[in-house]
Amino acid sequence: MGTEHSKNKGRRSMVFLRKGPKLPAWEDALLSGREPKSLLKRGLRYVSLSLIMKGMTSTPDFLWGLPEVQKLNLSRNQLVTIPPSLGKLDRLVVLNLGGNCLKCLPKEIGLLRNLKVLFVNMNCLTEVPAELSLCRKLEVLSLSHNRVSQLPLSFTDLTSLRKLNLSNNRFVQIPLCIFALRSLDFLHLGSNRLENIAESIQYLVNLQIFIVENNNIRSLPRSLCCITTLELLNVDYNAIQTLPDDLYLLRRLRRIAWNPMDKGLHIAHNPLSRPLPEVVEGGLDVLFNYLREKKEHN
Repeated sequence: MGTEHSKNKGRRSMVFLRKGPKLPAWEDALLSGREPKSLLKRGLRYVSLSLIMKGMTSTPDFLWGLPEVQKLNLSRNQLVTIPPSLGKLDRLVVLNLGGNCLKCLPKEIGLLRNLKVLFVNMNCLTEVPAELSLCRKLEVLSLSHNRVSQLPLSFTDLTSLRKLNLSNNRFVQIPLCIFALRSLDFLHLGSNRLENIAESIQYLVNLQIFIVENNNIRSLPRSLCCITTLELLNVDYNAIQTLPDDLYLLRRLRRIAWNPMDKGLHIAHNPLSRPLPEVVEGGLDVLFNYLREKKEHN
């Protein structure tokens, strides 16, 4: 009888467990009775927390009770929104929100005054909050693969920004605020809807990598030739017919490049007017000599 009673009790326990709500995958880490702080990894320089690919549709509430986090990775989930509570994590240095379904960012992101690196690539953003410009320490910003068509003018305050990725968005012109970012050494505007490059590009005096492939650009401004720091210039897949004679001044472009990862001048798949296609096939030295001689004869 005692044995039968134990079996019945076991069956009732199993039924109870089956009726219980299924916890989100990210919460499974807490089932062993650990505290949320046990999820933190304490390295030599940073306290980090990674919740990558946890199937989250919303952020866990325990997150906002971990103000010591400096590196936070919430990428590759299904997050639709980030709550204003994000502003509580004011020690954040690196924040990765890439690969979600975000349509906007909370204005409280401006409270992250220690933020240096922000990834919001591969989301559904149509705009960027002006408050982001309050993150004056920001050095790296990726907004690629969104639906953004303009940036706030206040972005001129991001004077520490060195790397900016705006590729695969909906820009029809380079935002004016970008020309004030004199510390930029990397600017990616590939796969947008650009039709020209403003003469103001010359103000980016520290630019080393400039990518504007796969747009509708018809010509390159002469002022681009003033950026003698350029080591990679990618204008593949545009509508360029002629090249500025002063292009030979960009002496850090070492070769005509074909591999997307190579430094040099990328100029493939443009309707260059003759004899430029044949000249380009001869290599960068041949192209530069041709442009130099052309200028001397004009």
